Amino acid sequence: MRKYSLLFLAFPLFLACKSQESTGLKNHFNDSFYIGAALNLGQVTGKELGADSLLNLHFSSISPENGLKWGPVHPKEGEYNFEFGDAYVALGEKIGSFTIGHTLVWHQQTPAWVFQNGEGQFLNQADLIKRMEDHISTVVGRYKGKIDGWDVVNEAFEDDGTWRKTHWYTITGSEFIKAAFRKANEADPDVALYYNDYNVWKPEKRKAILDLATELRAEGIRIDGIGMQGHYRLNSPSLDQIEQAILDIHAAGFEVHVTELDVDVLPRPSDSDGADLNINYAESDEWNPYKNGLPAEVEKQLIDRYVSIFQLFRKHQDKITRVTFWGLHDGRSWLNNWPVRGRTNYALLFDREMKLKPGFLEAIAN
Repeated sequence: MRKYSLLFLAFPLFLACKSQESTGLKNHFNDSFYIGAALNLGQVTGKELGADSLLNLHFSSISPENGLKWGPVHPKEGEYNFEFGDAYVALGEKIGSFTIGHTLVWHQQTPAWVFQNGEGQFLNQADLIKRMEDHISTVVGRYKGKIDGWDVVNEAFEDDGTWRKTHWYTITGSEFIKAAFRKANEADPDVALYYNDYNVWKPEKRKAILDLATELRAEGIRIDGIGMQGHYRLNSPSLDQIEQAILDIHAAGFEVHVTELDVDVLPRPSDSDGADLNINYAESDEWNPYKNGLPAEVEKQLIDRYVSIFQLFRKHQDKITRVTFWGLHDGRSWLNNWPVRGRTNYALLFDREMKLKPGFLEAIAN
């Protein structure tokens, strides 16, 4: 009788675990916020085996990892490449996702010609803004009604709250941001418009972002939300720091979007936070300690970290619109190559076999 009793007690737990797996990650947060993932070309076009099943089961929102940035979509003056974008929005329509456009204006992955005339000299403010507006009109206009929200401007501030001295800023000051939001609104008045940045948990940077967003609104320029990139580590930032960012953005009257979420489990040669692509180190065995697999104790730390982060997000589900992972699974995470190239990282909730790492759903369901 004792054996039968144990089996009877274990069977409901088995069914609960199977039910959690079969309903998918998105269903566990269906009443809280969208669950998103950033996709590459192979995943968008169905060439990566298994990616479509993983996406359909677990995610209610999609973002383009690189395919809609200026370089890939507009590599030369007068030349556009919409192969990725067209396949991407078609996928979004097919699966009924909350579809994000990323990103219209950024200092990275923007070709040098954008800032120069035919003689290689830097453009003046008016000509650069006109070139930017033409790009925005073309890209946003093409996908009008098919993309739900655009990251209009990405990473315009340093961590201390000062302006990042990019070509955009040195040529136009802050006018490029105002013009970008105006033009995006003109191209699609119904699409949501966001500013996106990393390390928004740092007070100085967050203040600069919110001051800018408030200024835009005061001038009648529409901006709907702030994307706070979630490039976190196992022990930083603290939950209190993340929470304060959520509270401040919401209190300022903007939607909160958690974008680009991952948790770096590897050591770094420096204490740099965030996602500055200019920080990069050569491949090194010293900084690649888990080439043959993640130790069980480290994976437990990773799952515990994700559980605590999502418990915080669920606590503030009335303020958060979307939580998006920066990648679909570990094998496609950008953290395999940053800040040290060629590493084996384990930063996402889905492993290289596209399986959900054990323990997360069981913990989050309690």
